[in-house]
Amino acid sequence: MEKSDITNLVKNKKAFHDYEILETLEAGLVLVGSEVKSLRHHEGSLQDAYIVVKNEELWLINASISPYRYGGSYGHKERRERKLLVHRNEIIRLKKESHEKGVALIPLELYLKKGVIKIKIAIAKGKKLHDKRAHIKEKEAKKQIEKLMKSNR
Repeated sequence: MEKSDITNLVKNKKAFHDYEILETLEAGLVLVGSEVKSLRHHEGSLQDAYIVVKNEELWLINASISPYRYGGSYGHKERRERKLLVHRNEIIRLKKESHEKGVALIPLELYLKKGVIKIKIAIAKGKKLHDKRAHIKEKEAKKQIEKLMKSNR
């Protein structure tokens, strides 16, 4: 698959700061027409969103997709629960892994792939405050080293 086949619509940048990503997978998403149109205009947020397993189904909770501005009275609720489309054996595996202490299922990004909106899900472990600080220090040190290497050339 070429890189031009995928168009990023919404990203959860804070997820990489708050969580250590253990594994990722792709899922489909059940949306209504006005939500698709809104997402194509990049009007959504995964900031406080998370994923739960209910009745052997995956659900995206608390994701914000702004109402389509030209939709009139045929709009949608901004923060409704949205069903995710994943194979049953994946759901069972995700359910087992999400019951471990400190492990969560979080959405990383929504993207357009061959005309269909997909979601990238992560199995993630929450970072402690000291881990976040160490990660920031490490990142700043790398930036400083690169800056010094550029100036020496």
